[in-house]
Amino acid sequence: MFPEYGQLALNFALFLSICLAVIPLVGSLTGKVIWMASARSLATAVFVFVGIAYAVLTWAFYTDDFSVAYVAQNSNSLLPTIYKICAVWGGHEGSLLLWVFTLASWTFAVSCFSRAMPLDLVARILSVLGMISVGFLSFMLFTSNPFERVLPNIPMDGSDLNPLLQDPGFVIHPPMLYMGYVGFSVVFAFAIAALIGGRIDSAWARWARPWTNVAWAFLGVGIMLGSWWAYYELGWGGWWFWDPVENASFMPWLAGTALIHCLAMTEKRGVFVNWTLLLAILAFSLSLLGTFLVRSGVLTSVHAFASDPSRGMFILGFLAVAVGGSLTLYALRAPELKSEAGFEVVSRESFMLFNSLIFVLACAFVLLGTLFPLIADALDLGKYSVGEPYFNLFFPPMMALVGCLLGVGVMLNWKRGRIERSVFWQAGAASLSLFLAILLPSIYGDTFSIGAALTIFVGSWVIFASIIDYIRRCAQSGRAGFRFQRFTASYWGMMIAHAGFGVCLLGAGIDSIYAEQRDLRVRAGTAVEVGGYQFELLEVTRVRGPNYWADRGQFVVSRNGEQIATMQPEKRRYFSGGNMMTEAAIDAGLFRDLYVSLGDKINNSDYAVRIYMKPLVRWIWLGALLMSIGGVIAIADKRYRRVKVVGDKAVRVAPVTGNAS
Repeated sequence: MFPEYGQLALNFALFLSICLAVIPLVGSLTGKVIWMASARSLATAVFVFVGIAYAVLTWAFYTDDFSVAYVAQNSNSLLPTIYKICAVWGGHEGSLLLWVFTLASWTFAVSCFSRAMPLDLVARILSVLGMISVGFLSFMLFTSNPFERVLPNIPMDGSDLNPLLQDPGFVIHPPMLYMGYVGFSVVFAFAIAALIGGRIDSAWARWARPWTNVAWAFLGVGIMLGSWWAYYELGWGGWWFWDPVENASFMPWLAGTALIHCLAMTEKRGVFVNWTLLLAILAFSLSLLGTFLVRSGVLTSVHAFASDPSRGMFILGFLAVAVGGSLTLYALRAPELKSEAGFEVVSRESFMLFNSLIFVLACAFVLLGTLFPLIADALDLGKYSVGEPYFNLFFPPMMALVGCLLGVGVMLNWKRGRIERSVFWQAGAASLSLFLAILLPSIYGDTFSIGAALTIFVGSWVIFASIIDYIRRCAQSGRAGFRFQRFTASYWGMMIAHAGFGVCLLGAGIDSIYAEQRDLRVRAGTAVEVGGYQFELLEVTRVRGPNYWADRGQFVVSRNGEQIATMQPEKRRYFSGGNMMTEAAIDAGLFRDLYVSLGDKINNSDYAVRIYMKPLVRWIWLGALLMSIGGVIAIADKRYRRVKVVGDKAVRVAPVTGNAS
């Protein structure tokens, strides 16, 4: 009987979401304060009932309630407790419930942290979030119910969680990714609320920026964790595969990166209002598209959840309504929202605009590569597969161009910039970058690599430009002499995020160019050399885990006759279903990773082994983490805590305002 409480809670949540979608919006259009004020209470109620449903399903997993079909399909009695709890999001129905719970949490957060905003704006924002909740709750209840029973023939045990998911990365990666995915719904709600009310000003941008930064930071961490998880869990040694479902999460991040820069310009200078609104719609639309790709079955991927056509049609319909409706509203209202501030071609605004356009263009190329196989198949053009060569043809040059523009733009002023005033400082950053670009390729490789030199120059340029900009500002503030200056949290966040981008460029470029790989046939007592390191296989032993047997190799790694590591890769066979999994062994370091993956046994004495030496691979995830940290630090700025209600509450188009600071 207990699972039925979860079902009942979801029905209550759907009813309350309908009320949230309708009542506050009507109140904002008719001026009824009580109706608008109900938005916060309704948002809280939706959060409570969705939370109850989530807790009920978690309890069903914890207690091995195999009368619930979803529990029986994704767990069993031997599964470790931590994975029983996390198995809630191990399949389609439960992951959708996590999505809805995350959406309810974001909605509740907006209701709590919006006291300084006009009531009519809050009502419209929460109403739009309520509409999104209605769509996803309906999808779950009518096509993907996680509380369906298998009565009266209850199985004795469950089928087990996918062995690929029985890993610590599974504990944190999906919640982080969903926090980012769903977080863009808040930004979308801000944009739609502004279009409905016809009021965009610097205060609106200041209210929207923290929510955008947090969603973008969560999504960045989620993508970083997914890359790291695939790297050590799948046994193939790569950190990005351009898989369609990987792309589905990457595209909203690219659009979100463009959005946070445009929001900064809208807040500071009151420019690019229409472009900012369009990017907010685009970021959330790409999140919905990613949901469709993962859950419709139109794509084949290791990450995909379901292949039910009815589910795909439901999401496609919801996607069409949400995107089509928002773009129609944008087309009707955007011409009335015009910015009055101007700027010159050589200015910070121009460089930030160019960078945001490059990010959107990169997003468009990724979207084309992801959807082209589907388009070709629908038009009977044959079966096509778009892989790394296509993406690597355009993406690295685009990011290099972003880095070059970033290094220049960070030292320019708003509205009117003069390059000659910063040429001395630009020359300093360029000189240091050029020195490293010449030196490091000579150290890493036997021959000088032009590609590596360009990568090092651009990555270093971004980092040094950020550091030297701080020194420049301190020197200018001291007038007669140098004086350290206290800057805002927004500035520190920008510096850290930009430096993180440079670190990420360095890691991705150096690893792609200088990584060494060998697929070998090895027997106990023999040694092989990869990247200047000697790997000796001592033995392979059979060990037992909590729900699997494993062949565990014992490798001793040495260099120049000195032992530096012992590595133990495993080949696991799980009891339930007999699934085979590879567990790589990694000797991690700041400047290189040694990676050993144990394959199948070839004969009585030989094993297939894959060995990598991967320089600077950790810098990829370090850079991504720094970018996300920078995004969060930026919202600690005092001005986001001092926002007051400004302007009247009339539903009309007000001129865009801003300052040139």
